[in-house]
Amino acid sequence: MNIIELPFTEEVHSIFREWGVEEFYPPQAEAIPWALKGENLVLSIPTAAGKSLVAYIAILNKLLKEGGKALYVVPLRALAREKYEELQSFKRIGFKVALSTGDLDETDPRLGKYDIIVCTSEKADSLLRHGAHWLKEVKVLIVDEIHLINDPTRGPTLEIVIARLKLMNKNIQVVALSATIKNADELAKWLNAKLVKSDWRPVPLKEGVCYDSIVEFTDGTKKILLVDTKKGMIPALVVDSLNEGGQVLVFVNTRRSTVALAKKLANEVKKLLSEEEKKQLKKISDEILHSEAEPTIIGETLAKCVENGAAFHNAGLSSFQRRIVEKKFRDHIIKCIVATPTLAAGVNIPARRVIIRDLWRYDPLFGMKPIPILEYKQQAGRAGRPRYDKMGEAIVTINNEKQKDQILYGYLLSDTEPIYSKLGNESALRMHLLSTISTNIANSTEEIYDFMSNCFYAQQSDLEMLQDNIDKVISFLLENGFIEKQNTWYISTLLGSKTSSLYIDPLSALIMKEALEASHRIKTEPLSYLHAICSTPDMRSLYIKSSDDWVEEKIERRQNAIMTDVPNYYESEYEWFLSYAKTAFLLEDWINEMPENEIVKKYDIGPGDLYNIIETARWLLHAMRELARIYNFNCVPELTELIVRVENGCKKELLNLIQLRGIGRVRARALFNAGFKTISDLRRADVERIARVKTIGKRLAESIKKQVESKRGREHLG
Repeated sequence: MNIIELPFTEEVHSIFREWGVEEFYPPQAEAIPWALKGENLVLSIPTAAGKSLVAYIAILNKLLKEGGKALYVVPLRALAREKYEELQSFKRIGFKVALSTGDLDETDPRLGKYDIIVCTSEKADSLLRHGAHWLKEVKVLIVDEIHLINDPTRGPTLEIVIARLKLMNKNIQVVALSATIKNADELAKWLNAKLVKSDWRPVPLKEGVCYDSIVEFTDGTKKILLVDTKKGMIPALVVDSLNEGGQVLVFVNTRRSTVALAKKLANEVKKLLSEEEKKQLKKISDEILHSEAEPTIIGETLAKCVENGAAFHNAGLSSFQRRIVEKKFRDHIIKCIVATPTLAAGVNIPARRVIIRDLWRYDPLFGMKPIPILEYKQQAGRAGRPRYDKMGEAIVTINNEKQKDQILYGYLLSDTEPIYSKLGNESALRMHLLSTISTNIANSTEEIYDFMSNCFYAQQSDLEMLQDNIDKVISFLLENGFIEKQNTWYISTLLGSKTSSLYIDPLSALIMKEALEASHRIKTEPLSYLHAICSTPDMRSLYIKSSDDWVEEKIERRQNAIMTDVPNYYESEYEWFLSYAKTAFLLEDWINEMPENEIVKKYDIGPGDLYNIIETARWLLHAMRELARIYNFNCVPELTELIVRVENGCKKELLNLIQLRGIGRVRARALFNAGFKTISDLRRADVERIARVKTIGKRLAESIKKQVESKRGREHLG
């Protein structure tokens, strides 16, 4: 099938040609006719086999024929940005494309002006809760990575979004994109969709195991490594691939391993670089170093690795650091990335060779556990760069020949596991049943049963068990005042409606409400509120380690600031309490201007972890402030101030300066220490004097002067 067979104009065809598309891959050729007929579709095909292109064709076909809007739902923000940038090509044929991954408690009315909206599943769910009117105009729904319905965290939200949009728009076309999964037919049945399932890949994949300098592939062929193996099999496999002009992805099971192995590999990769490559890599290294407002040891380590042609990639990096590593690898400048498995489930980064070191992962509840076959397949599926490689290689390193059969038959030659709905999880049901009632999707027991029966969960579960779970959650919502019963109807209370619109777990709302009601018993301070939000299930708290004795000692000194009772040392909740306190202490260090690098070292986290905690804290403090408007208005001013401090990581005395554009906490502190304590102080000073302050300079000083002049007569926050 050729692009000229598509029922589009030459202008559309030219866009596809610019993407390098002339003819379609076999799975695409099978799927496209169904997409053009407006049929629901499930594509279960390998990475790089062209799923997204089928989705784009479905969007163009539906919108050009019928008008309306397309909603493109993805699991990760990084993937949302990637899709948004690809879809920008359709601007030239008149389509407006929007990206929406921001706050989860707003309707984002600007989106009504756009034709194609790319968002995460959480944002789509939030828009549904807030009754965004334009959602009724959605004619085609693209669900990327639909196999993540199997994920306990994101899966339930994705499932509810699909169910609600199908209920809202009876004729909506759903195109679901997935990795190859065992029970794709179940998904297709749920969506009343045509199933296109294939193992075809544009670049054939060879899978094998490596030990003692020999790679044995499942097709019976062998490869003997002719490079030095004294420094280990992984360095040898990397050097072997780079010698042949390929790039390499290495997957390991911990962040610490990504850093350690990347440093080791960088020493080998740098020997193979040309002078021109070294110059390019030095520029990228400098860019990474200068991107951080406050340099961290992790950023410095990454920059050093990148200078030598290798990089590590994990959730501890900042979003900028992850993006630059991904982009420069795609541009073939970085030669090797050592990553945790999250990279395999995220953005599109193929390599000629994928090396998988770890097929086991530590689980805090069960110890070391084998990873799912689906996860292995996603990692292996990154092997082979279309248009660059004739063959991709996925190689698992093993210690001895005894492991060979276990790995071959347990992973390489095995089918992936079936996926299962996780909507039965109690916290997921709490959130989504409250939303269902508060938005009047279903208000009686029968209506709730009926709505839930349209979810994937109902297709896989016993109906009586499903109803039992629903009944338990409804009892929780009734007992705690989120809903009330009027005759046979459930009605959302003020607390319930507010909780649903704030996009928080009802249990989080309950914890914050109780803390607000108890706040009169103590003299509140920032730690009081920080500990309350860190005690909620919406905050991913830090683990307590054996070296964390200081947390208990600090709690003893600061116990009077905490709104909740401290559990007894022997109670099972005690360790959780310590975990919440440790996370609250991190946030307290942040707002007291502890340097980022010191926080990273003290709490043994990455910059990305710190930013995630800060972002979650800002969101939960906002939610707590909204609840305070109902339950304890006296707390609103303190929470308002604390939100700004958490957002900027500064002490109260900097709130007056931090509002200026271009002034973060480091520059605000420099200005304050130089005697510029208020906007008025800056207004009275000349540009040259401000420019002499460390980290400011003339250009920023001029910007500051313009801003303070425009604020004449308006002193904020101090």
